[in-house]
Amino acid sequence: MPAPAAAPITAAGTAGRFDLAALAAGAAAAGNPVVPLVRALTAAVGDPAGAHVHRGATSQDILDTALVLVARRALGTVLADLDAAADAAADLARAHRTTPMAGRTLLQQAVPTTFGALAAGWLVGLDQVRERLAAVRDGLPAQLGGAAGTLATLDGRGLEVLAAYAGDLGLAVPAVPWHTLRVPVADLAGALGTAAGLCGKVATDLVLLAATEVGEVTAGSGGSSAMPHKRNPVGAVLVRAAARRAPGLVATLLAAMDHELQRAAGGWQAEWEPLRDLLGITGAAAHHLHATLAVLTVDPGRMRANLDAGGGVLLAEQVAARLTPALGRSAAHDLVARVVAAAADQGRPFADLLATTPEVTAVLTPGELAATLDPTAALGSAGAIVDRALAAHDRAVATRGTG
Repeated sequence: MPAPAAAPITAAGTAGRFDLAALAAGAAAAGNPVVPLVRALTAAVGDPAGAHVHRGATSQDILDTALVLVARRALGTVLADLDAAADAAADLARAHRTTPMAGRTLLQQAVPTTFGALAAGWLVGLDQVRERLAAVRDGLPAQLGGAAGTLATLDGRGLEVLAAYAGDLGLAVPAVPWHTLRVPVADLAGALGTAAGLCGKVATDLVLLAATEVGEVTAGSGGSSAMPHKRNPVGAVLVRAAARRAPGLVATLLAAMDHELQRAAGGWQAEWEPLRDLLGITGAAAHHLHATLAVLTVDPGRMRANLDAGGGVLLAEQVAARLTPALGRSAAHDLVARVVAAAADQGRPFADLLATTPEVTAVLTPGELAATLDPTAALGSAGAIVDRALAAHDRAVATRGTG
């Protein structure tokens, strides 16, 4: 366009001068809000520069680029909360590296672990989803292709204009216009859904550990309108509520990928609300998780009491392993299983029954049996796992913002 046309177009292109209600009404008639926006901008610019408004572009170029810019802005907030949540998880893992607790499988006590190892798992997951979201954000492309993706009205300089356009906006330059190639949207949806799901997993752990009968953490102090004694884990509940909505939104965005030929009839429009909602709920999940982890109270005493509640039964695997060299694997396993069953039937501690079982005392001295039933001696590589997670987090922190 003639150089003098740029100044009045730029001067008129300020958001505050346009009537959003009028644009929304016009969007219903045109199928998108860019058509009435171009009309209003052209009128604001006036002649002769108005003839050059929107040259070379089509409505989808403007709206897709706007979508990418909004997503990138929103992701800055999401990533900041994921960073803060990961830092809080790292603090918990470091502080409780050796704090023993019952590991639970299928919601039943299984074998000892540490709270630090649990928090280290949260930490690694948060760093992973953060890394993926950051990569998607940094690769979000501008959109400029014209009516059918050929940039036909830019006098053979379309790719040059595309590169300058993307550069001015700080966006990636796409190899081709992606009007109907919705991989950027699908990648964004997948990364957001995974981040929301990971936040939901951590929140679920917190809700379970905060249950009255478990009481190993306090994950908030939310009250009840009817019950004065309640200390509800409200933040974790809000995380779970947001995370449960994410899969349906991701599925909608993936289902909308089959855009027809050069421009879609409905698939494009189907993306707008689900993507907006997915950005919002993932941001909410990350925010509430960060806020919850930052004030989480851990009760090591209750963890140890729960660990000891079975009278040493969580160490049954360890006992069987110590008996195996003398009795054989199957015989040792069956013997320990019988003692476990007898302890449950008689309401007696597992450790007490072991100490009076001749097949056990013939192999293990009282001191050896006590050592075998010490949960702190059965933590395996839990400490090393925590250390590895913290080292990886330190490396991740060092690269934040370098992109």
